[in-house]
Amino acid sequence: MITDILITILGAALVLVGADKLTDGSVGLARRFNIPELVIGLTIVAFGTSLPEFIVSLLASINHAPAMSIGNIVGSNVFNTLMIVGFSAAVCPIVVSKGTVAKDIPLSVLASVVLPALALDAIVGSSAGNVLSRGDGIVLLGFFVIFMAYTFSMVKGDSADPSSSSAAEPPMSGLKISLFILLGLAGLIGGGQLFVSGATGIARSLGVSEAVIGLTLVAGGTSLPELATSVIAARKGQSAMAIGNVVGSNLFNIFWILGCCACITPLPVEGIEWTDFTMLFVGNLLFWVFARTSHRVNRIEGILLVACYVGYIAYLISQA
Repeated sequence: MITDILITILGAALVLVGADKLTDGSVGLARRFNIPELVIGLTIVAFGTSLPEFIVSLLASINHAPAMSIGNIVGSNVFNTLMIVGFSAAVCPIVVSKGTVAKDIPLSVLASVVLPALALDAIVGSSAGNVLSRGDGIVLLGFFVIFMAYTFSMVKGDSADPSSSSAAEPPMSGLKISLFILLGLAGLIGGGQLFVSGATGIARSLGVSEAVIGLTLVAGGTSLPELATSVIAARKGQSAMAIGNVVGSNLFNIFWILGCCACITPLPVEGIEWTDFTMLFVGNLLFWVFARTSHRVNRIEGILLVACYVGYIAYLISQA
């Protein structure tokens, strides 16, 4: 099992480095073509922090480990809303804008309702059992298109100050952009393969289901970019970035990643229980409720969110 642990750690490191380099290269490419900074932040950077989840879930579904694929996304979103928001708020209270409370966080709550509504087919008497079908994947991608259309409509309506862009930064060379993108892709694909292989080996060695490994170890590992980004942003007083990172990642994870994976191959919902989907919804709901109070998440509320996550992980381990 030690070999599997080392493979998992190596895979996680390669995935994280790959995501970082691919994001840097993509941002450099966007700046080279004068794409506005706000658009970069809402699309390329948001997608970049979700790339580890995308690669791991995609490879898990292709390698016939659907429980790990879905568990990774559900676990990552629970980690995002409880641990990342909670820990960031505990470090420094997070100010939440009225627009985020009124529009963005409700979209994350909606995603936490849409996913179980599509996945838990057995409650409506489906003979096929609980499965995310290709049709469900198309529905999720449809929600993603709506989300992106909404995002770009907000960008068009935002009179951003041109001086706020990084025009003073020297543009990245074409060779460096190409190198970063190629290295990033190589790290993501190779690291993702190693990570899934090692995590699956650990699950089998411990006799723990792939779903539990996906909800805990894999979810925590693939959420490291979001954790680092949000905590650093909170310490710098950049609350909008900390909150936007979490909300954007949640929506990318459910609508884009699971939508793509389900379209490629139907995903049986094995080992993901009502408890997990309930925690997904409750985490988003608590985040929304706390954000509505004075439009901020204070330290006490942050500690409460972290405590909820610790309790959830303790429950998963006890059931395993």
